[in-house]
Amino acid sequence: MAEIRPNRVKRRLAEGKVVSVPAGVNTPDLIDTMGPWGFDGFWIEAEHGPVDFGDIADLTRACDLWGATSIVRVNRVEPGIIYRTLDQGAQGIVVPHVNTADEARQIVDAAKFAPIGHRGMFGSRQGYGVDDYLNKANDETLIVILVEDIIAVGNLPELLEVDHIDVFFVAPSDLGQSMGILDSKAPEIRELTEKTIRQIVAAGRTAGTLAFTSDAAHWIDVGAQFLHPPWTPWLEAGAREFLENVGSG
Repeated sequence: MAEIRPNRVKRRLAEGKVVSVPAGVNTPDLIDTMGPWGFDGFWIEAEHGPVDFGDIADLTRACDLWGATSIVRVNRVEPGIIYRTLDQGAQGIVVPHVNTADEARQIVDAAKFAPIGHRGMFGSRQGYGVDDYLNKANDETLIVILVEDIIAVGNLPELLEVDHIDVFFVAPSDLGQSMGILDSKAPEIRELTEKTIRQIVAAGRTAGTLAFTSDAAHWIDVGAQFLHPPWTPWLEAGAREFLENVGSG
């Protein structure tokens, strides 16, 4: 029998290591291109991007090929969406706008089989050929929730008490918007992001946030373990350098 595929991100986080999961990687070909580079996982965008349920199987197969964790951002706290995404082969989910402990518990209940939760009793692409998959899946399923509304920051002590959440991800853009600030780099948003990450870490939980090449070291120093870098700035930087070198920039 086959063994269940290990969740690289979960295991590295448990070892206290920093993980890097690029944002918005939405085609199998792009995952294959970036796979050899060594990222721990890929953030597959099904909240804002074009990804639908029919796309998830091939996207997660590409992640499996490179031993990278497939993490799909769904679009809301909805049990059917959560466990259907996992059934299609995702090794982890990211859930946006989680503002209360009750919502966090609903997510855990939908993502985990008994005795932890009540995920729909069905197979998964990750379970093909795996003996006793239903009893092994809970250990390999990653749950990330987004702290991206000011109400969630106010409710953070209660959120941090919910078990089986692997990462509490502080998302500065929507957090700022919830405060009426559209510039995610505004000093007050940066300060609140830092404060929230430190609060998460002080509670013994794992924090994550958006990170660019220029500030990744800073966020690691603040305490973030789960880094989410956009890859398009790397493409832009390389393109600009090339155009300047050939006199077309």
